Amino acid sequence: MHRLGDGSTNEMPFADGYDWQNYRENDHAGIVTRESSSYDFPHIRHTEIADGYFSNSIMNCSIPPIPLSPRPAVAEGRSDITIPNQVAFEGFRLASAFQPIVSLSLQRIVGHEALLRACDVAGQATSPVSLFSGLAPEKQMVLDCISHQLHLDNFKQYATGDRWIFLNMTPEVFLQTRHAKTGNTFSDTLSTRGINPNNVVIELLERDVRDSAEFEGAVAYFRELGCLIALDDFGAGSSNFDRVCSLRPKIVKLDRSLIADVTRKSRVRRILPQLISLLHEAGAMVLVEGIESKEEAYIALEANADLAQGYLFGHPEPFCTEHEEVQDSLQLIWQVFDQHGAVDTVRQRQIMAPYIDAIRNASVLLAADRPIEEACAAFLTLSETSICYLLDAGGRQIGVNLRGNGIAAFPDPRLEPLRDTHRARWSRCPYFRRAIEHFGKVQITRPYLSISSGSLCVTVSVGFLAGDEQRVICGDITWTEKMAPAQQGDFCGATSP
Repeated sequence: MHRLGDGSTNEMPFADGYDWQNYRENDHAGIVTRESSSYDFPHIRHTEIADGYFSNSIMNCSIPPIPLSPRPAVAEGRSDITIPNQVAFEGFRLASAFQPIVSLSLQRIVGHEALLRACDVAGQATSPVSLFSGLAPEKQMVLDCISHQLHLDNFKQYATGDRWIFLNMTPEVFLQTRHAKTGNTFSDTLSTRGINPNNVVIELLERDVRDSAEFEGAVAYFRELGCLIALDDFGAGSSNFDRVCSLRPKIVKLDRSLIADVTRKSRVRRILPQLISLLHEAGAMVLVEGIESKEEAYIALEANADLAQGYLFGHPEPFCTEHEEVQDSLQLIWQVFDQHGAVDTVRQRQIMAPYIDAIRNASVLLAADRPIEEACAAFLTLSETSICYLLDAGGRQIGVNLRGNGIAAFPDPRLEPLRDTHRARWSRCPYFRRAIEHFGKVQITRPYLSISSGSLCVTVSVGFLAGDEQRVICGDITWTEKMAPAQQGDFCGATSP
């Protein structure tokens, strides 16, 4: 999908405010015009594009230049800066815009997403979505190919260091590219520009992923070429892991809506780290899109995302520019992360200390052969205690649940079929496995839904010996918001390094 940048499809000023209205058709001074090879699709007829044709070559029409960015990083030590390439197509002038992508761990820019800019002859910006939707399918494919060549030309001209270029690709072009004739393949397009395929990331919208041999063949083509595959807008609409499993992308880009929800809903914030963990287990790096504030960047860092993109790190620009403020922002976010980590650790210990001490004392009493009701009495009097229960060495429950003081016999009547837990097997659960692995040390789980109470809880557990038999005593604690980490980093009190 050819977006204007950072997930937005709203119309924006073209080329950072260039005054197209004052352009004169015969004013061609300083214009870069060059011939670019195209992908050759056998079933597409020669299509008229401005003054040229889409077949074996595309001749760029003379169009006004994009002014140099005022950022110091563009001019600093760069004597090779020239006007970016542009092309004319169907009455529109097309240009590239590059938005930086940062590594949260490396604390620097590692790539750029190439975005299309379009402007009509009257100087009015047109969103790529509108431009594509107004074309016949064949011309949409032509436009997609032209944009790739334009972006690659400009990326080669302005990118510094070893970085990725992220190219959005329509599903039709993605499927047909491998069928191009020798001399006009995507591989040829890269080699003629001296671009290593390993530096190219092909972005596909999640909704465009198809379960077919043809699609798998296209994926294999780009993968064998050396390109990386990125799944875009994951988490928007009807997302599912089947597409991740079938596509096996190296990068999954989380939709902007997820990070927006996280800032408003504590439940989504709890889920985000688990979602990212699942994607990591599927073999993908995770890129969070739409980062516009330091608070959102902090949440992405906290959730263990690998990469980030958004206005905080840079708006789309004609050049692959360096931004010194990117590193400053990332260092500040890490500083707050470290501070919050220390504060949260102390606060969590203070909140959980009574429960940890009580469950540990219960294990000592049980090891001394005291009745479970007596051993767990202190734990059951704590304010947020839900239940307490005993497991054998195989994770089977011994006896019934003991409920905390003031807890109803079964809080949620809708879960009545799950009430009888005698001889239930809990050996799969983290609280049992960790208690066995770290025998004698109290373990604490992440929040999860308790089938005994129907509400979120955390479980404390500890292994002990009852004679020669291993046992695990467990206690569920109702999860409350006061137990959650701080909702966002405090950037007011932090200073840039």
